Amino acid sequence: MKSIDEKRAEFRRLHESGCFAIPNPWDVGTAKYLQHLGFKAIATTSAGFAFSRGLADGSVKRDNMIAHIRELVEATDIPVNADFENGYADDPNWCAENARLCTETGVAGLSIEDAADRKESPIYDVDLAVERIHAVREALHGTEVLLVARAEGFLVGRENLDQIIKRLVKYSEAGAGCLYAPGFDKCEEIKAILEAVAPKPVNVLIGRAGGLSMRDAEKLGARRVSVGGAFARAAWGGFIRSAKELLEKGTFEGLKRAVSYADLQEFFQAQ
Repeated sequence: MKSIDEKRAEFRRLHESGCFAIPNPWDVGTAKYLQHLGFKAIATTSAGFAFSRGLADGSVKRDNMIAHIRELVEATDIPVNADFENGYADDPNWCAENARLCTETGVAGLSIEDAADRKESPIYDVDLAVERIHAVREALHGTEVLLVARAEGFLVGRENLDQIIKRLVKYSEAGAGCLYAPGFDKCEEIKAILEAVAPKPVNVLIGRAGGLSMRDAEKLGARRVSVGGAFARAAWGGFIRSAKELLEKGTFEGLKRAVSYADLQEFFQAQ
């Protein structure tokens, strides 16, 4: 197994050039399988994990999320980026302390959002948001954990592209090592973000079919592409369709695309 320092160094190297996919597992099994497929890094998904626990996104408590993140770190031998929501605190000092606790799991990267919660989705005042990123950066000093600053305003319909770019530039100046603004899917929007924060790396979220491809993201200059809760939603989609078919029709056609028991059994026995 690689050491924590080795995985963190490897994660930083991935952000230096090219464009890599960083998919989002929601449990140990999916994390192990993504590593098996050859992905170079993975990222947790707050939504995917919450749904697996019968909760809405944003409802998982800090300690439960840290335990989940630790599980994925210990189950794999590739770098893990933690979706740590808003740091589980509004106050910069508490946010920083929570982030420090998260780094003890061995994560290689840690994402902090500037939205207070998943219900009303209020966006922090810019000055407070910047202070939070600066505090977290100070708390991570010496760990080599990559700090990812997320601007949520566009995703929740509160801010436009220009406002998001101004935030991302300030977050970069406050010490963020990677920038992330989910919700943008037009090439010109993503290009504007990339140019504004260059040479810092940018994470692009692609969470639906028919949109951008990895090749598109690479051509634009993105360093990494994540899928958020999309893989978890895809699994839920198969489950829901099959369950409804059984209830409403009494048939099992939806199971035609199910992976075989033998294949999964063979994979997990080899772990």
